[in-house]
Amino acid sequence: MTTLASDPSTYVGNPDVPDDVFADVLRQVTDFVRTRVVPRETEIMTSDAIPADLRAQVAEMGLFGYALPQEWGGLGLDIVQDVEVTMQLAYTCLAVRSMFGTNNGIAGQVLVRYGTDEQRARWLPELAAGRVVASFALTEPGAGSDPAGMRTSARPDGDGWVLDGSKRFITNAPDAQLFVVFARVHRADGSEAGIGVFLVPADTPGLEVGAKDAKMGQEGSRTADVTFNGVRVGPDAVVGGDVEVGYRAAMSSVVRGRLIVAAMAVGSAQRALDESVAYAASATQGGTPIGDFQLVQAMLADQQAGVLAGRALVREAARLYATGADTRIAPSAAKLYCTEMAGKVADLAVQVHGGTGYMREVPVERIYRDVRLMRLYEGTSEIQRLIIGRSLVRAAQTGRS
Repeated sequence: MTTLASDPSTYVGNPDVPDDVFADVLRQVTDFVRTRVVPRETEIMTSDAIPADLRAQVAEMGLFGYALPQEWGGLGLDIVQDVEVTMQLAYTCLAVRSMFGTNNGIAGQVLVRYGTDEQRARWLPELAAGRVVASFALTEPGAGSDPAGMRTSARPDGDGWVLDGSKRFITNAPDAQLFVVFARVHRADGSEAGIGVFLVPADTPGLEVGAKDAKMGQEGSRTADVTFNGVRVGPDAVVGGDVEVGYRAAMSSVVRGRLIVAAMAVGSAQRALDESVAYAASATQGGTPIGDFQLVQAMLADQQAGVLAGRALVREAARLYATGADTRIAPSAAKLYCTEMAGKVADLAVQVHGGTGYMREVPVERIYRDVRLMRLYEGTSEIQRLIIGRSLVRAAQTGRS
């Protein structure tokens, strides 16, 4: 976890969770995934729910707050450690990580980085313990990868605010006790003042959660639309106490989330590769293990190369993000490459399995469906290409000026 100290921009470790302690955390997470979750993947898929006993064990292990600061009840893992944990968690069905991912990620990090002391004290211990599940309410029917197009509004009302609008595909919405809501702020004179972030408890009058979405994959992960009809919140609901921090909070949280999605893609691709190798070594065609056929070996080789490259890229991008050396291009490049790679690896896994790979309850069939979403959320692959290309050109232009 520690790299050469001769480079001043190099990540040199997390003092809150030193390498030996983190190694033990990672071993526990890996053991939990392989021995407790993997055997129950079919149960999770067919029931479209996470068993209560698994949720209880997740809370007991501290996974609802593993990336939240220790002072607020979390484990205090940094982004470099987070991607390592995420790669292990994504080895199994992604719904398990989704259950607590928003607490640690895009919702929890908004509070960590931008919340007031009072907001952190009120919500972060609850998030870390799993007593509160948070939802990150950013995406809208007309505003997905580009939050600048959002229409949900917040207008001043006395000393508070009134929210109106709707959000779509909101993870954990059916189970959330807290919504971190992004809204376009309108001043008293009707003019706009950018995007603000508001903390809205789920039981606030006027907040309605729609029916659970029926999705292609990721069974057990519950998403739904959320509607705000005259939802009134007090001044203490504004994250950071300032409506002008909202857009920065949205962008910084989404960028960090891109690294996490990239790590998830690597974990899923590793599982698809492992399933492919195991099947190729045992399944036979005409009495010969199919893994002895060179064309099958070529597919395994392509899978292995993709996984190795993706893992290296995620680790390097997380290091650059942690040091501040690159908080824009590297996360987008990691997200773009790793999610596209996972799709290719999953497709090859089905091909290696032949007709068996098309059958439900075969892991590679589920993985094939699960990883497809990764190219869409936290910014589509097309958006990542635009970010990377535009940033490279602007950097070159700035360098010449």
